[in-house]
Amino acid sequence: MDSMQRGNPHTNPSTISVLAAWAAIAAVAAAVALLFSLHRLSPEYSPAWRMISEYANGEYGWVLGLMFIAYGASSLALAVALASQLKRRHGRFGTGLVLLVLSGMAQASAAQFDLNQAVPHEVAGVVGILSLPLAAILISPSLAATAGSQRAQKLILLAANLTWISIVVWVASFLLMIATFLHALGGLPAAPPEKLPAGVIAVVGWTNRLMILSAWCWVATVARHIIRLRGRTRQASPDTSLRAVRGAMDRARPRAG
Repeated sequence: MDSMQRGNPHTNPSTISVLAAWAAIAAVAAAVALLFSLHRLSPEYSPAWRMISEYANGEYGWVLGLMFIAYGASSLALAVALASQLKRRHGRFGTGLVLLVLSGMAQASAAQFDLNQAVPHEVAGVVGILSLPLAAILISPSLAATAGSQRAQKLILLAANLTWISIVVWVASFLLMIATFLHALGGLPAAPPEKLPAGVIAVVGWTNRLMILSAWCWVATVARHIIRLRGRTRQASPDTSLRAVRGAMDRARPRAG
C-alpha cells in the first residue's frame, strides 16, 4: 500500500490538500462578498473609476482590510493545497508555488499598509498583482495535464490567461484615463475629483475590479480541480481493492478434483 494511505488520515497529504482547497474557495467567497458589500456601504466611491484601495479612506476601511486578508488567505491556502497534492515541486511548478506564496503574503499585507502608507502599499500591490499571474502561468500547464477532460483543461488554462490579460486591460484603461484627463484639463488633478470632467474616459475602477476577480476566479478554478482530482482518486480506489479481494478469494477457494 502506498505510504500516503497509511497512518493518521488527518495527516494524509491528499486530505490536507482537499481541506486547503476548500479553504481557498471559502476565502474567495468571503473576499467577493466583502468587496460587493463595500459597493453598498460606500457608494460615494464610484466603482467606474475609483480604485478598490480607496475604500480605505471611507468609513468602512476595516471591511477593505478584511477583504485583503481573505484575498491573501485564498492564495496561501491554494499554495498549501498544491504543495500537499502534487509531488512535482521543482522547476516551473516550484517557482510558481513560491510566487503564489509571495502573492498571498503581499495581498494580505495590504490590510495593514493602506494607500495612505504609499511605499509599503505600492510594494505590496506590485508584488501581489504581478506574482499571481506569473504563478498561474507556471503552475496551470501541469494542472491541466491532470484534468480528466479537454473542457477541464481549457477552463484551467483560460482562468490562468485571464489573470494577465486583465492586468493588460487595467493598465490600458489607466493610460486612457490619464490621456483624456490631459486632453480635458491640460493636466492631472491633484486629488480625485468628486465628478469626472466632460471628455474624460474613466473605466479604470471596473478594470481594477476585473483584475481582482480574475485572480479569484483562477484560485477557485484550481482549488475546485484539486477537489475533483481527489474525488476521482477515491472513486478508483474501491475498484482496485475489490479486485484484490476477489483475487484472494479465488486463490483461497479449494480446487475441484
